[in-house]
Amino acid sequence: MALEDYQLRPDGAMLRRCSTREFLDVCPPRIAEIFHYWDSLREGGPMPRRADFRPEAVVRHLPGILLIDVEGLDSQGVGVYRYRVVGTEEVRLRGHDPTGKLVQDGFFWSSLEEALECYETIRTSASYLYETSEFTSPEGRWRSEYAIILPFSEDGETVTQILVYSMARSSGGD
Repeated sequence: MALEDYQLRPDGAMLRRCSTREFLDVCPPRIAEIFHYWDSLREGGPMPRRADFRPEAVVRHLPGILLIDVEGLDSQGVGVYRYRVVGTEEVRLRGHDPTGKLVQDGFFWSSLEEALECYETIRTSASYLYETSEFTSPEGRWRSEYAIILPFSEDGETVTQILVYSMARSSGGD
């Protein structure tokens, strides 16, 4: 999908996604900073290992970070996702802390299906995704955000964790 393409989802979510480096020309510097750090850890491979990611290298971004474990596949072959780390800003937005919960029990998106679709895209492509979106959560919370979604792998092939870094679109992008 071209970076300028938008989708209006049936649930009312407005979404723009990009899976190429084109997004670096238009994304906020903070998103680019997280991407470049993750990219440097790959050392030419498709994905870095989670153990190579050092939180102290991105301290100012930690409130907006989610780390999601991929715990295997369900009976339909869809990934099972669990929140391992939820930054303080993400907890504030949700109004609760989903750390340790399955995504279906703590997601913050327009619908569970949309959240799972995003994580499935990362798991099956083993690649990153940049996204801008506007949505209302099932609890009625409106959000307009930029996000970068990045895979980690222990063997270089299978996605074992997903890092999501998001920030409000109204924050100025620095």
